[in-house]
Amino acid sequence: MTDDARPELRASDTDRERVAEVLRDALAEGRLDMGEFEERLEATYAARTYGELVPITRDLPVGSAPAPVSFSKAPVQDDGWASRIVGGEGSSSGGIAILSGFERKGRWTVPKRFRCFAFLGGANLDLRDANFADGEVEINIVALLGGAQITVPPGVEVVVRGLGIMGAFEHPRDEGLSEPGAPRVVIGGFAFWGGVGVERKASKLSRRRDTEAPRKGRGELRD
Repeated sequence: MTDDARPELRASDTDRERVAEVLRDALAEGRLDMGEFEERLEATYAARTYGELVPITRDLPVGSAPAPVSFSKAPVQDDGWASRIVGGEGSSSGGIAILSGFERKGRWTVPKRFRCFAFLGGANLDLRDANFADGEVEINIVALLGGAQITVPPGVEVVVRGLGIMGAFEHPRDEGLSEPGAPRVVIGGFAFWGGVGVERKASKLSRRRDTEAPRKGRGELRD
């Protein structure tokens, strides 16, 4: 923790996901057993502040893990789609939901290939505020008596190639038009007695901008 760190600051979903990724790596390397992993993962998603997150990975190496949480929050700049295709490996390579669920949302980076497995569980992937590791990303889902819900922002091209047996891969109801420079999201996989839903929906920030723009225009006309 740096000298200017303030443990009482509220942690974001992205901060919690970074810590969860460190735990997944530790489980794969044998540094944690399943019981320890589940206990720490539960504490991670229950954490509200940075101070609660720090002890969870204090005895684990983080050299190969995503960058640690930052205590200085820079303003988010919106320079169009080009600023959201950032390269790299992505902040999360996949997720598993067995008799449970998981979600990825907020400001996270979708990798070039994201793998999801859901058995008697569910997954929620929200891409509205996400960055993308590449101009085309692939989300592969295997759902057995489970399902997944994927939310994409307007302007993103969506291609659904999944196979459903007594299940389904749904296309977004509003196909819309892809915007220049927007990423392409390819959704594939297999669903047996399960389903994968895809919804196109604007983020809260975008909706707020759309609402404020006419007000600003009216104000300028009055001036």
